[in-house]
Amino acid sequence: MDRPIENRGEQLGPPSSPDHAPDHALERVRTVSTLLDDAVRVPGTNLRFGLDPLLSLLPWVGDVASAAVSLYIVAEAVRMGAPASLLLRMVLLVAVDVVLGSIPLIGPLFDAVWKANSWNVSMLESHVERTH
Repeated sequence: MDRPIENRGEQLGPPSSPDHAPDHALERVRTVSTLLDDAVRVPGTNLRFGLDPLLSLLPWVGDVASAAVSLYIVAEAVRMGAPASLLLRMVLLVAVDVVLGSIPLIGPLFDAVWKANSWNVSMLESHVERTH
């Protein structure tokens, strides 16, 4: 026979440690976004790119790996209580990144200018500012 779960004063749900505070989560997703979208500046220009277009050079495998890391940002948004509408927009940006970024030859160039991770972090930051 199943026994009901007792709540002995412990918090149910995500841990409330300092590592899960919005500021720490935003710092982590900013770091991931920078690595994927803006880590390297092309000398003599304002053009920046990250690992995303480089991973795109490996057909499908690189795009799937990049998408998995991009979805980490979405996972943090879930943990931070982002609304479903925001999560849907974030997932759609990642999906466009994967689909168009996987086109041979054009995909890496697309990934260099399509900054899905930067946009997702920006939307998440706006959400956090409005709610906290």
